[in-house]
Amino acid sequence: MYGIPGFEKSFVETNGIKIAVHTGGRGPCLVLLHGFPQNHMCWGKIAPALSRSYRCLIPDLRGYGESDAPKDTAPYQGYSKRNMAVDITGMLDAFNIEKASIVGHDRGARVAYRLALDSPHRVDRIVILEVVPTGELWRCWNAELAYNAYHWTFLAQPAPLPERMISADPVPYMDWTLASWTLSRSLEPFPRAALDSYRLQAKDPNRIAAMCCDYRAGAGVDREIDEEDRKAGRKIAAPLHFIWSESGFPNQTGDPMGIWQSMCEQLTGESIPDCGHFIIEENPHGLLPKIKKFLNKAR
Repeated sequence: MYGIPGFEKSFVETNGIKIAVHTGGRGPCLVLLHGFPQNHMCWGKIAPALSRSYRCLIPDLRGYGESDAPKDTAPYQGYSKRNMAVDITGMLDAFNIEKASIVGHDRGARVAYRLALDSPHRVDRIVILEVVPTGELWRCWNAELAYNAYHWTFLAQPAPLPERMISADPVPYMDWTLASWTLSRSLEPFPRAALDSYRLQAKDPNRIAAMCCDYRAGAGVDREIDEEDRKAGRKIAAPLHFIWSESGFPNQTGDPMGIWQSMCEQLTGESIPDCGHFIIEENPHGLLPKIKKFLNKAR
C-alpha cells in the first residue's frame, strides 16, 4: 500500500487480528494513532522529525489501512475503544515494549485515552489531538454540533444504511469529508500519497463497514464505558497534553479544557491556530514543537 519514507512496515498478530505497523527511529517508544477517515499516512509530515528522538510505532487501527477489518455486530464490542486499546497493548508486547508515550488524533485519541485508563502502567505521557472524551461530547450535543459533526449519528445508523450510501460513490464522499473539516475547505493540506491511501480504503466495502462499526461503538458501548469511569471518579494518571484547533470540533463544546480537567490528574493544554480538524496535516510546523516540548519533559 502506502508508506512513510524511512519507516518499515510489518504485521503483528494481536487480539485475534493482524495489525499493520510502520516503525522508524530510535529512543523511547512513541505510538502515533490516526483517526477517521485516515490511516498511518496522516503522520507523514511529522513522523520523520519525531523519529530522530523516538522509536515511533505507527499502526493502522483495526478496520483501517492494511490492518484486518473484522466484521462486528451489536453491541460492537469489537470496535469499542477498550478492545482497540487491547490491540495496541498487544502490539507493544510484540515489540517487547513495556511502556510508551502516545499521540492520538480523532478516533486514535479515543483509543489512546482508553488505553491510559485501562492500562495506566503502559503509558508514560499522552498527547490528545482534537477530541474531547466520547461520553462528554455526547453530553455537549446541541444543534451546532449535530450539524457540524453529523457523521457521528450518520455512521452509527444500523447496517447497511450508511455503508450502502457511502459505497455508492465512495471517493467523492471521502474527498468531501476531508475537505469540509479543514480550515480552507479544500484537499490542499493532504499530500498526494496520503490522499490516495484514504481514497483507496474508501473503495473497500469491508473498511467502510469497519468505520461504521467504529462509530456505532462510539454511540453505544464507548459512551457507556466512559460514563462508568465518570461515575466511579476514575482519572487518567499519565501526564496529558491536550491540543485543539480553534476551528475544530472540541472548541464547539464551549470549554474543552474544562471537560478534560474532570478526567485527568495532570493536564496541560493549548489551542492551535491556522487549521481545522486535521491539525497534523494542516499545521505541522505549529504542532510539532508543541508535541516535542511536552514529550521532552519526560527525558
